[in-house]
Amino acid sequence: MKVQTVLGNVKPEELGRTLTHEHFSLNFDKFYYAPPENLSKFFTEGINEKLHMRNAGFIRQYPYGSKYNINFEDEDTHRAVFEDVKLYKQFGGGTIVENTTCGINRNLKLMYNISKETGVNVIAGTGYYLGMTQKSEILGISVENMVESYTREILEGIDVEISPSEKVKIKCGIIGEIGSAYPISEFEKRAIIATAEAQSILKCGVTFHPGRDSPNSAFEVMRIFLEAGGDASKCVMSHLDRTILDDEKLLEFSDLGGYCQYDFFGLECSHFQMNEKIDHLSDAQRITKLKLLKDHGKLNRILMSHDIHTKHRLIEFGGHGFSHIINNIIPKMLTRGFTQEDIDTITIKNPSEWLQF
Repeated sequence: MKVQTVLGNVKPEELGRTLTHEHFSLNFDKFYYAPPENLSKFFTEGINEKLHMRNAGFIRQYPYGSKYNINFEDEDTHRAVFEDVKLYKQFGGGTIVENTTCGINRNLKLMYNISKETGVNVIAGTGYYLGMTQKSEILGISVENMVESYTREILEGIDVEISPSEKVKIKCGIIGEIGSAYPISEFEKRAIIATAEAQSILKCGVTFHPGRDSPNSAFEVMRIFLEAGGDASKCVMSHLDRTILDDEKLLEFSDLGGYCQYDFFGLECSHFQMNEKIDHLSDAQRITKLKLLKDHGKLNRILMSHDIHTKHRLIEFGGHGFSHIINNIIPKMLTRGFTQEDIDTITIKNPSEWLQF
């Protein structure tokens, strides 16, 4: 068994503590949401075109209202991400799964450079994000072509020019994140079916982004995936901390056999700009959800991450960074009914079992 990183294969036991859902670079332009009109000057005028102490509070509340904040592929972002990953390594982090896929501008060169220079294992994903992010020529591709693309990027790799004198072939290590809205579009349904078909052959891990508008979205994605032949034990459902808020529904979903991923750790603002009908959980509430799953025998089905994809969550811009779970959440979990062995299961053993094939 192996795990495929952007630098090559590693043994599963070499991964260490792992973040299973993060981003180093992406294009989120299509997810701009204008801030309230009476606050707009704090996002657009003069110095406020960037992120500073004077407007940080406004941006924390309305993160998608700042075009600078959601520009997660400029040099400011890349520099800050690099420093953040270095800190993650210093605090004991071992591996990061980078979930950016087609539609939001995956940057394999950056993943390669960060991994090589920091010593953190980085795993890239193949696949397609939400239909709304795709170019028109992508929206019509068939399940067969998707399966071929997934398989090629995992088995053969992608040619990447690191510098004029260095060209490498980088293999993806997972399928995903595969994005869908709710209701699920025809393109997104094909992407899920293709994920199942490719996964049934490759035996690799897969990860899904369910729609933001209904708890049924996670169930529907899983139904399509399983009916198409996918393996639930290698499937991660992301963003459950904003998707399935009801405890009974959560336990019902956990019985399907996939990984239940809580990946908004560090977001302590309840206001969810993308869907104001939903209140974001606090980190304390996220821990309570993990404890519920543990108490119902699902410890080996839990994953944790931050899903950092905006500047304000990086340390350089006043955020918590990639080290937040290690530095702040794990110590709190030890006071909330989790043992160190439990935590190692969630952050080391479970990711390793998901990623190996």
